[in-house]
Amino acid sequence: MAKTTKKKQIAKKLLHKYRLVILNEDTFEERISFKLTRLNVFILTGVSAIILIVLTTILIAFTPLREYIPGYSSTSLKRNATALVEKTDSLQNALRVNEQYYSSIRQVLSGDIQQLEFNRDSIRDAVFNKEEIYVPISKEDSLLRQEVAQEEKYNVFDSNEESTALAFFPPVEGTISQEYNVVEKHYAIDIVTEKGAPVKTVADGTVIFSEWTADTGHVLIIQHANNIMTAYKHNASVNKSQGDLVVSGEVIATVGNTGELTTGPHLHFELWSNGYPVNPVNFIDFK
Repeated sequence: MAKTTKKKQIAKKLLHKYRLVILNEDTFEERISFKLTRLNVFILTGVSAIILIVLTTILIAFTPLREYIPGYSSTSLKRNATALVEKTDSLQNALRVNEQYYSSIRQVLSGDIQQLEFNRDSIRDAVFNKEEIYVPISKEDSLLRQEVAQEEKYNVFDSNEESTALAFFPPVEGTISQEYNVVEKHYAIDIVTEKGAPVKTVADGTVIFSEWTADTGHVLIIQHANNIMTAYKHNASVNKSQGDLVVSGEVIATVGNTGELTTGPHLHFELWSNGYPVNPVNFIDFK
């Protein structure tokens, strides 16, 4: 009985009518009035909240405004990244074919396989059995090989070209706080330095990525010659955009502490060669 009475009282309070009146402050003339109940107010508030949530979700999910939210990347950037990945795969396939072709040529010249029609497809796809083919090497051939080897040994131009291609400069001056570690999947080195210090590119190249990410903050990725790529993460700001050309030693960003995966001002530096990470310490003098 008591519960029934209490429910009736609650229902009566919810359905009790109120009048909302808007008056002119000077003349006290009634302009607008509304008849409301507590139940109507609750329903109106709930429906308004649901509509606001739905509209916000639609605005974020189906409009370009989501690109201004940290963590979301633009559609054009994703298309460009996909195109670059496809182009990289095509180049890697072409490189493997060329390596197989040159390997076959070396085997033909050294007498490991029988010489066929001299074209790319026939040499690359040549099938042979080394145990069944034996080509004796003459004395004149041995002397010619030795002479060529001595000439190539002191070829200054080839050696200089190779050393120049591998010349890199340190991106920042500081102390290495975390080294390259394959076991921990830390394919980079962390260099601690003061916040706002200039970050410089290690070699000439083209900026292929310049965006904000939630984990690593402002990120720059540069493509260099010989299929070498470098990445600079946790920057406070970046000075270059995607597609910009940079020269060795040019300032491209400033050291910062951006992103969730950071504990202080430092530069997270990665060095990749032919699609594989390598230890930057083996190629760059950070002292």
